[in-house]
Parts: sequence; C-alpha cells; structure tokens
Amino acid sequence: MTELSWLTLLPPFIAIGLALLTRQVYLALFAGIWLGFFLLNHDGFFPSLAQALDGVLAVLANPGDAKVVTFTLVIGAFIITLERSGAVSGFVRFLERSRWVTNGKRAQWMAWLVGIVIFIESNITVLVAGTVSRPLFDRFRVAREKLAYIIDSTSAPICMLIPLNAWGAFNLGLLDGLGVDDPLKVLLATIPLNLYAIAAVALTAYTIARDYNPGPMAQAQARTNGGELDGIDISESTGEKSHIKPRAINMFLPVAVLILAMPVCLWITGDGKIFEGSGSTSVLWASLTALTTISVMVLLQRSMSLDELSHTWMEGAGRMLPLAIILVLALALGAISKTLGTGQYVAGLVGDAIPIGLLPVVIFLVSAVIAFSVGSSWGTFSIMLPIAIPVASALGADPTLFVAAVLSGGIFGDHSSPISDTTIVSSLASGTEHIEHVRTQIPYALRAGVVSAFGFIALGYLML
Repeated sequence: MTELSWLTLLPPFIAIGLALLTRQVYLALFAGIWLGFFLLNHDGFFPSLAQALDGVLAVLANPGDAKVVTFTLVIGAFIITLERSGAVSGFVRFLERSRWVTNGKRAQWMAWLVGIVIFIESNITVLVAGTVSRPLFDRFRVAREKLAYIIDSTSAPICMLIPLNAWGAFNLGLLDGLGVDDPLKVLLATIPLNLYAIAAVALTAYTIARDYNPGPMAQAQARTNGGELDGIDISESTGEKSHIKPRAINMFLPVAVLILAMPVCLWITGDGKIFEGSGSTSVLWASLTALTTISVMVLLQRSMSLDELSHTWMEGAGRMLPLAIILVLALALGAISKTLGTGQYVAGLVGDAIPIGLLPVVIFLVSAVIAFSVGSSWGTFSIMLPIAIPVASALGADPTLFVAAVLSGGIFGDHSSPISDTTIVSSLASGTEHIEHVRTQIPYALRAGVVSAFGFIALGYLML
C-alpha cells in the first residue's frame, strides 16, 4: 500500500534486526508479522495480534506452501534414516579407501562439488551436501559455519546457472506471462550475465583454495580448532548405531533417486513439459520417493525393524520441526510484506531520472534489498521482472541484461537474508547455529555483491 510509504519497510526490517540482535528468530519473525498487520489495519494491539496468528495459520491453507512445509518434515525423516542406516559412515569409509578426502581442504572441495552436481533444487542441494559433508568437516576440524557457507553458496546460484529445475520453470513462466518473445532463449542468455551467481560460486572456490576466512569466519574456525563444535562431540556427529554395518550404497542409491526423481516429477506434473511442472509438488514427491527407497533398503538389510523405522521417521521429522515453524513464519511475513506493498515501494524509489547505463545496477541493488527484506528470491522475481521487462521494452533494449540483473539481485539479497528458507536450511543441514551462519556468510556475500555491482555498471554502459 503506497499510502504507508516508508512504513512498509518496517515489518521485514524489524524482523531482521531483532533476529540479528536477539538471536530469537521465532519471536523476531512473529514481531514483524504482528507489526505488518498493525500497519495494514490500524487496529489495536490485541486485534492485530489475533490477525497475525490467523496470518500464520493461513500459510498452511496455500497448497504450495503446505507442500514445502511437509517436504521439510519428510526430508528430516530421510536424513536421519540415512544416518541410522550406516550410509554416512559407509560413504566416509568409501572416501577414505579412495584416498581422495584426506584432509579438511578436500572435504571442502567435496562439499563444493556436490553443490554443483546436485542442481535440481536449492534445498535438496544443501541437505544432501550437508548430510554427506558434515562428518568429514567434523573429523578434520573445519568449522561447520564454513560448511554452511559452501553449501549455501552452491545452492541457489547453481540452480540459476543450470536452470533445468523448478527455478527455471518458475522464471520461464514469469517471462512467458510478461510477453517476452522466446523466453527460453532469454533465460539461457542470462546465464553468462548472472554476475552474482557466478561471483558467489567463484568466491567459494577461492575461499577453499586459499583458506580465506574474513572476520567472523576466522573466529568460527578458531573455535573449531579449539574443539568446540556447537556443543556437539565430534565423534558423535553422525548419530549412527554401532551395530549397524556401514554401507556406501545406502548413501549412493537413495541420493541418486532423490536427484533423478525431481526432473521426472517435474515432467509428470507438467504433462510432459518439464519447465511447466509444479516445483513444490515435485520436491515433495522426490523426497517421499527417496525416503521410501532408503526405508525399503534398511528393511531388506534387516538393519531396523518396521517399528524402529517408524520411530526414526518421527524423530527425523521432529528435528526439522523448528525449521518448519521458521518457514511458516517467514512465508507469513513475506505474505504481509507483499500485501503492504513493500516490494513495490522499494521499486518505486528508483525514480525516472537515472541514466540508462546505470539502470542494470540499480535494478540489481533494488532486487537485492527486496529479497533481503522478504527473504525470498522467487518473490523478488515476481515483483521486479514485471518492472524490469517493461523498462527494457520502453527503451527498445534486449531484456536479457535487465532479467539477469533481477535474477542476480534476488539471489544476492536472498543469500544475505537471515529469513531466507535456503539460509535457514543451510544452517540446519550443516548443524550450525543459524545466526552464526548469517554472520559468517555476509562478508562473503557483500564481496560478491560489490563485484557484481561494478560488473553491472560496466555491462550497462557497454550493452545499452
């Protein structure tokens, strides 16, 4: 709502600020939601509080959001079943026998490579990479914050650079709906211009190669070298039972099923057109298929009884319940921010008096602020592409650079935001405290963001 002007920025900024200051993410998110309803309806404290509660519950009324929350619980069951089946220790022993991962640097390269290979869905990427890599990071005393940074930086950026996934389907749908000629060609042409995604992946590789640990990351590594791993004993990080035989196949087969099921499900839900499939439905089906695969394997191997297996599922889902609650709150905050017009207000600040050559970097920065504020790159794409594409059309310019600026800015803001679902999942997958992940990652994100901003300035003057 434009009449609220700058007040529309308060709910997401209050939530982010309180989360950073107090480390109480649940209360911070709910405070932002409550303030949003207070500004929206101008009611008193208690009516706004009741509306905020209804707003949180309304998230589950959306089938897509409900599927994402359910996926969170299912993937929790999948992860712990993998751990209890001997998959993680079997995979670690396989790596030891292969003599490839023999130190902390190689463990980091493995996490980086897993993030690149698994480009199907950002949350699946971080969950798989985190599950596989965490025992190795613990063994070689590499900070779990470093693991969180690596898997977070090779999730959304890689999904944008290799858009054969729900990310590609979503953006193709937006471009097609906005009347872009040959949207697939435009989306593919944005890949070499998606500067933040490229910079984030490249900086992660440089960080591993040079052991680059700025500021908070150096402190996290010092704590790890001193033996502190978020209060968790290094030798007990996998949670596997001593009587379970380590089996690498228990890692390879279910993870392969998880990866391959995603495009198959996109193809099925899109009636034979992978880019028209439902991302939320496909993610849920893929995770259920992978959970079924590992469950059948442990029953056939007689590693667990059916009763033990069902209790393991519930324990895994319970471990992910905090994430599910944060996701629901983050989605509710994004919904009230959208209703208030937070994104439109920020976009409107751009104005009409900006030189044409600076438009790409301005679009990049505005997209980043929106994504940081609402914690959603997809929401940012929905807000900014309908603004950027008409601007390109009015200028008679190819929309590719403008689309790339929106995509890069959305990933930059989402990568930096403490209320982003990918940031949250990365924290949990790596077993590190969420705000510590945010603190240690932001210096890297800002460096990649600055490089990208200068790149868009150069491209703006060269291409427009």
